[in-house]
Amino acid sequence: MYLIRSGAFEGLGRLIQSLGANPVTLAKEVGLTPAQFRNPNGYISYNKVAELLEKAAVACNTPFLGLMLAPRQDMGVFRDLVASICQEPTVGDAIRKMDHYLYLHASGIHVTQESRGENIRIHIKFDFNTPFGTDQLLQFSVGRLIHLIETLMNGDPYRFGIFLQQSIPAGTIIPDKPPFSQIQFSGPFDGMQISAKALAQKPNVDKNALQVHFNEYLQYLKERYPNNLQNQTKEIIGRLLPSGDCSIEKVAVNLDLHPRNLQRKLQKENTSYGALLKETRQTIAEQYLHYGQIPITDLALNLGYAEVSVFSRHFKAWTGYSPREWRHKQSPPNNEQ
Repeated sequence: MYLIRSGAFEGLGRLIQSLGANPVTLAKEVGLTPAQFRNPNGYISYNKVAELLEKAAVACNTPFLGLMLAPRQDMGVFRDLVASICQEPTVGDAIRKMDHYLYLHASGIHVTQESRGENIRIHIKFDFNTPFGTDQLLQFSVGRLIHLIETLMNGDPYRFGIFLQQSIPAGTIIPDKPPFSQIQFSGPFDGMQISAKALAQKPNVDKNALQVHFNEYLQYLKERYPNNLQNQTKEIIGRLLPSGDCSIEKVAVNLDLHPRNLQRKLQKENTSYGALLKETRQTIAEQYLHYGQIPITDLALNLGYAEVSVFSRHFKAWTGYSPREWRHKQSPPNNEQ
């Protein structure tokens, strides 16, 4: 099973509802529940999300649902990965680093580069398909790629070629505004074509825009978990862990608190940063071992461990089983690594 963090589709339910359909009913039809979308650091079936998008597009009579959803998402669970790749020497290097670490957030998707003379094609490909196809998921993914290029270059991404292999349904009128009007449908690949010269430039990130994103994220945490510092802290921990740079200092910054102040507040609630870190790691580990195909070594890295042996020792202390034993106990034999 291929997994993705549910926070990647934060606004999907609201969009479906605004278009006149019932997101709860549609989710149940593909075997998903609303509860699976409540924890943005939780993992859900990528395949089933693809099916949900296709069913929703039909139910809403909206052939461009994926493209409509893409700009409604902020950096979300990918925020810290984006912040990390912005430090790379070139935009091309940043995209390569994104592809290298993307599996920590979403398995079964690849963002690759292909040289075509003076241009580079950035391809988006999936390792899976569904009985309903993946057109809407490809729309969404290309839409997020457009946003990533805009972030890395701090400029208009529509000056580059944008392609989708899918054709436009008969009788469909394309909205006369980006991104719809800028995409070449029935194209040779799914993704973008950018000049090699542009990709060789240093990322030019708008720091003010990043600050706006930070402020929006802080507001989102307060609205999602009102007066619940523990849940706010656990969500931030879950987002920071794959970067390998999770610490109480980093978490406190995201909460706009001093580390000592955060620790004091948690102590008043009879918990600590260390306890919440352990709880978050265990939850994510159990989800991936139960449903995912990620190797144990990669899972350890995803949880911020430099050595798999340390992760294995901790996991056994939490559950009484080694990661491999726990996976074997929970999953069918063909899911073992």
